Amino acid sequence: MSKKQLLFVVFFLGTMRLAAHEYPATEVRAVWLTTNYGLDWPHNRTDIVAQKRELISILDDLKKYHFNTVFFQTRARGEVFYRSKVEPMSSVIAGGGDDAFDPLAFAVEECHKRGMECHAWLVTYPLGKNSFVKSLGANSVTKKNPSIAKQFKGEWFLDPGNPNTDTYLLSMVKEIVSNYDVDGIQFDYVRYPDNKGSFPDADSYRLYGRGRKSLDDWRRDNITRFVTSAYDWVKSVKPWVQVSSSPLGRYREIDGRGKGWTAYETVYQDAGRWLQMGKHDALYPMMYYKGALFFPYADDWQANANKRIVAPGLGAFQMLELDWAKQDIVDQIDYTRRKKMSGQAFFRAQNILSNTKGILFTLNDYYNFPAKLPPMTWLSDSIPGTVDDLRAEKVRGHFQLKWNVDNGENERITFNVYRCETDDFDTSKGENLLAVGL
Repeated sequence: MSKKQLLFVVFFLGTMRLAAHEYPATEVRAVWLTTNYGLDWPHNRTDIVAQKRELISILDDLKKYHFNTVFFQTRARGEVFYRSKVEPMSSVIAGGGDDAFDPLAFAVEECHKRGMECHAWLVTYPLGKNSFVKSLGANSVTKKNPSIAKQFKGEWFLDPGNPNTDTYLLSMVKEIVSNYDVDGIQFDYVRYPDNKGSFPDADSYRLYGRGRKSLDDWRRDNITRFVTSAYDWVKSVKPWVQVSSSPLGRYREIDGRGKGWTAYETVYQDAGRWLQMGKHDALYPMMYYKGALFFPYADDWQANANKRIVAPGLGAFQMLELDWAKQDIVDQIDYTRRKKMSGQAFFRAQNILSNTKGILFTLNDYYNFPAKLPPMTWLSDSIPGTVDDLRAEKVRGHFQLKWNVDNGENERITFNVYRCETDDFDTSKGENLLAVGL
């Protein structure tokens, strides 16, 4: 069974606002919420109550502006933001090992209260610089399982060529999916570090690949092997949990452009193949470029979608780092809608919520109404049963809907509520949506 959505229709009297844009009723509206170094959260590192208050404020703002998906950074480099038996809790979390606060559990609960999805975002292969890894001491995988770790240019990485690396990463995926009600698992940095050919994996290549395939093909197949095993395991346990990744923004060279930094040629991410194989539900490519380095590559991702979800990651941070104009981001939103892509994701949350160059005010216009998430019809296209005991009543001045539902053992059901003035309404118009993800 897949995650399923039901709709309710509510009739209201009065005049609805006229939309300045066409508002799609189905659209990914996501942000990456960065916990590494406390960039987006937490800013307070000493008080659990303050950290909870900070996160609630962020999620309240995202809900206010009709975002529907939060990529919560759950694993950084060699440390995590949940209760793990595999890797240590991040030092930025107040209380350290105190069981009173589990960041991922709190994030999931608070997202769901607001009708938003919470996806566990995992940094995959990088483990951090030498100084950081040394600070972890015996808790570092480089000490606990040195055979799967490689040192490269002053940093440590898990070795994608060693099948035992898959086992190690899957142990964390299993912890998260088994113990938390996450809506998705997203792999970041699921790639080799560069294209110099100098990553020190000659021993692994001799043992696992040499004589059977080229080094480049072997490296691509190593990444594909891991994402396949992760996808298959997740679907065997909780089919509704979305499996995705955030590859480099350019899949491959197009007409000689993009050379030197593409997912396929540079860092061995054959992400289009993962979609074609049906081993990904979604891609959120990091398309932090503009003009000719954005639009053709967005088309290329869409051409490889295989009816899966493809929502470009837009570089809101570039308005600060490269002094992009706000219009550069707006043009990309317009393009994704015109091309009927699945939506947008923004890196990162603080760049949006701090209203960099007025981007939040613009999104308030573009995201004027709620939007439901694209259905994963390749998993299931069946319609869930009806709800029981649907009630509408006025409680303390507010109109309140209540209902009962019998969730099946292998499905998670969410609800969308529509409002309209007549019995002839269009579910494809966002202005008819009252609430989503309930």
